Amino acid sequence: MHIASVAVSKLCFLFAVAFCCLLLLLIPALNPTRCRVERPPPRPRAPPRAQLRPAPATCHTLVPAASGGPDSATGGQTGPPRTSAGQPRAQPGGGPGQGDSPVSNFRTAELLELKDIFIAVKTTRKYHKSRLELLIQTWVSQAKQQTYIFTDGEDKELQSRTGTIIINTNCSAAHNRQALCCKMSVEYDKFIESQKKWFCHVDDDNYVILPSLLRLLSSYHHSQDIYLGRPSLDHPIEAGERVKSDGSVSVKFWFATGGAGFCISRGLALKMSPWASLGNFISTAEKIRLPDDCTIGYIIEALLEVPLTHTLLFHSHLENLQKLPADTVLQQVGEPPEWWGEGVEWEGGGASLLEAHPGCWGVGSHQVTLSYGGLENRRNVVSVGGGFSLAEDPTRFKTVHCLLYPDTEWCPKSKAGS
Repeated sequence: MHIASVAVSKLCFLFAVAFCCLLLLLIPALNPTRCRVERPPPRPRAPPRAQLRPAPATCHTLVPAASGGPDSATGGQTGPPRTSAGQPRAQPGGGPGQGDSPVSNFRTAELLELKDIFIAVKTTRKYHKSRLELLIQTWVSQAKQQTYIFTDGEDKELQSRTGTIIINTNCSAAHNRQALCCKMSVEYDKFIESQKKWFCHVDDDNYVILPSLLRLLSSYHHSQDIYLGRPSLDHPIEAGERVKSDGSVSVKFWFATGGAGFCISRGLALKMSPWASLGNFISTAEKIRLPDDCTIGYIIEALLEVPLTHTLLFHSHLENLQKLPADTVLQQVGEPPEWWGEGVEWEGGGASLLEAHPGCWGVGSHQVTLSYGGLENRRNVVSVGGGFSLAEDPTRFKTVHCLLYPDTEWCPKSKAGS
């Protein structure tokens, strides 16, 4: 019995030792696994502000302004861009309070070239000589490959003589809702085909100041939902029927008048496709029974719920253009040419341009589009003096053009060069 008891004791001892060894092996596996968290790499430092603002390429190419800065779509107001209701527009990646630094504002913008912009000019065959030739002689001559003229009749002679892009829309020559919407429909489709970043529409009585247009659009990014323009009314317009099948029968919205011009980013234009492409624009206009520029505003504000960004930089003949101060029409840089009209104050400015291009003079303009009065008020023009009399230049377009591009062949030359 004693021998059996000793044997049992030894077995128990061995069993206890084996059990303890097993516990030692299992203890690490019973502990919770700790994940190794790697620290994120440090963020790269933003380059200095001076490196974020590219230098202008020529005397007439202006530095892009940060969103909401002076001369932006707010018409000279400071602060972030505002919606049609006057509220700050949210910047990508943050709310109104998060987009105030120079770095974050610049990231919402892009440096544009003229080739990125699709400029559509709406006209009619009977105005080819009286209106269109003036545009081709002046600002269109600086942007022939970016300007598309939409008309209602063939004019191969004008196209071959001037080298401009003239598109016969085959729409009616009448000045009614159906004809206007027909042309706008073709404009939209041609823009989508072009793959350009911005769509800008103007009428045949508008002068487009190209440096200012580049500066304004460079304050935004073409992938954003941007609708820029100037309302002709001081209140929203109301449509009688809504395309959405939600039971509503009317809706109020702002629209930018085509008489002053407006611009739409490509990102927003693509979203308009269900109501604007391949003839749908005409159908949409018929449902609300409003003209082309109103229909644009209806699609963007009422259907897509993107607010119009109001700007004071676009001008139509409906305004009293004589009240537009001359020093806000053109912001002169450097010394004026000798033919500059007597009694017209010259305000030197634009130090950044002068520093980048010492010795050159140019014009950096506040405004983006100008217009002139029609038959009922021929004197409604901007008050800009220069080398042409009112009889020689009743629209003042030639005067403005020669201030922007003094080397133009037909512009008055300085006395030293004559």
